[in-house]
Order: sequence, then C-alpha cells, then structure tokens
Amino acid sequence: MLLTRVFLTVAAILAGLAVAAGAFASHALKERLTDRALEIFETAARYQMYHALALFLVAVLLSRAENVPPTLSVAGYAFIAGIAIFSGSLYALSLTGIKWLGAITPLGGAAFLLGWGCVAIAAWRLQ
Repeated sequence: MLLTRVFLTVAAILAGLAVAAGAFASHALKERLTDRALEIFETAARYQMYHALALFLVAVLLSRAENVPPTLSVAGYAFIAGIAIFSGSLYALSLTGIKWLGAITPLGGAAFLLGWGCVAIAAWRLQ
C-alpha cells in the first residue's frame, strides 16, 4: 500500500532529523543559545522523535490490518502535521526568539492529541 510506504519513509526521515537536531543542539547550539532556548529546542527534537516513532507504528498497523479503519490514516497525517507545527514552531522560537511563535505550538499539540485519539479508535476497531 502506498500510504504505508509514505508513512514509513516519512517516519524514518523525521526520526533521523530528530537525532540530527539533538546532536546539533548538544554541539553547535550549546554555546550560542540561552539555557531556556536550548531547552525549547531539545523539547522540539524529543517530541519529533516520539511522534516519528508513532508514525512508524501507524505505518506498521496499516501494513498488517485487513480492514484498515480510516482513523488510522488520519492519525498518520495528524502526527506529521503535529511535528511540523509543534516541533517546527519550537525550533523557530528557540533559534529566533520571536515570542509569537509559541502561540502556534498548541495547535501542533492538538494535532498530536488528535493522532493519538485516532490510534485509540483504530485499535479498538481493528479485526
């Protein structure tokens, strides 16, 4: 299934980028950012990794399910959107100091919650 391949590929790329972001924070940004900005950047990388793994889980479930609940696909898209909005806004906030970017972050958190809710519904409906 195409969606399974897309989600697996995107999950692997996002997980790899999360590792790179963490290493970048530890080595290149440690001396350039305030402790608070570094903490924000590391939170972005951590949540990116958690949800890249969640996207991987969605892809595996999609590949194994006979009657795939549509909520599983919604979950995958929600995790991708959540990473882009939540982690993206935190990366940008920590690097630029532009405070209004923090106002966008909860939208990404809502996307994560939507994704987990959809996984729960899909899991309940799996046959």
